[in-house]
Amino acid sequence: GPGDLTRYARGAVVSGEDVVLYACGGDGTLNEVLQGAAGFTNAVLTHIPSGSGNDFVKLFDDPAAFRDLDRLLNGREVHLDLIRVKADGKSYYAANICSMGLDARIGTQIDRYRRFPGLGGKGAYLASTVVNVLKGTRQPFTIDFGSRRVSGEKTLICICNGSWYGGSFHPVPDARADDGLLDVLTVDAVSLPRLATAIGAYKKGLYARFPGLIDHCRTDALTVTCPTPQVINLDGEAVTACRAAFTLLPHNLRFLAPAGVRLLSKERKGELLGAI
Repeated sequence: GPGDLTRYARGAVVSGEDVVLYACGGDGTLNEVLQGAAGFTNAVLTHIPSGSGNDFVKLFDDPAAFRDLDRLLNGREVHLDLIRVKADGKSYYAANICSMGLDARIGTQIDRYRRFPGLGGKGAYLASTVVNVLKGTRQPFTIDFGSRRVSGEKTLICICNGSWYGGSFHPVPDARADDGLLDVLTVDAVSLPRLATAIGAYKKGLYARFPGLIDHCRTDALTVTCPTPQVINLDGEAVTACRAAFTLLPHNLRFLAPAGVRLLSKERKGELLGAI
């Protein structure tokens, strides 16, 4: 049930002995194991992807290798950055991408529509999209970057350690999970006629073509506040809060990569903002 993998992972790491945790499932399974292992320096985490998106392993040059147990057992350890999220007094962790706003509501509510007869993955996604768009495409947010504060209505906020989420969303193609920085995208409030264009550009990582609509910056910490509780997507898992502080923990995640597999290397771009 919910939380079982977190409790199992915590039970495996509290002894202090070195342990390798193999998360077999989707990105949500990986995140649930991460919640139990984060903060324990004796824990090494890895992933045997068998979910619908398997987005986190797309950070590497050969994602399919994570299903090769021989290569995984003979792999090498890499140190990746980790996102710590403090939301209304509670601490959570994310290895890949966090988001708030429209896409967080859509993505975290897909499962409720999968229960309806005849709605598969795409049908459930479409149903969640229609319902949440009708509920409204904008919310008031205040985002503190330390050196800059941004306030106003936004369609969504995306905080990237990795570069893929939601199966096909690639908002910051050059995001790296080992550079000590978060890539943050904010999509301004848009009208319904412009929504498809904005989300299409965001999904494909074409934010630079819409500088007046989609803002990109890089930082190691930010705080987001909103007047009413909002859904926060943490690697596909949902929490709800009025205030969330996102802090990057450099090289905090010990991760086992299959033999011969390396992180994708990409040139870094974007405005760098100071920490809080």
